Amino acid sequence: MAEDKAAAPQELAQFAPKLVELTDKVLFGDVWERPGLSPRDRSLVTVTTLAALYRTEQLGFHLRRALENGLTQDELVEAITHLAFYAGWPNAMTAVNQLKAIVEESGQTG
Repeated sequence: MAEDKAAAPQELAQFAPKLVELTDKVLFGDVWERPGLSPRDRSLVTVTTLAALYRTEQLGFHLRRALENGLTQDELVEAITHLAFYAGWPNAMTAVNQLKAIVEESGQTG
């Protein structure tokens, strides 16, 4: 598992040790590893949910992870465009702006 990549920020470990432990062991060590969905599909569900709920603090991490898990920029743009009609224009515009910044920073396109 990419537990290292997905692990909770270790600067939180002293402040909220149980939350970090649950994040690392249960969320990323168990839930994300279940066989029912691929990591790619889990990323698509997670990104669209975070965007729809306007959970922008976690969105950037999961957009990067979605790209690592095999989603393309075009697929993410399409998903965000689709959710604009269900979750609201501001949510979609915020998500697509975060994705654009991530893609530009990484040098990835398309």
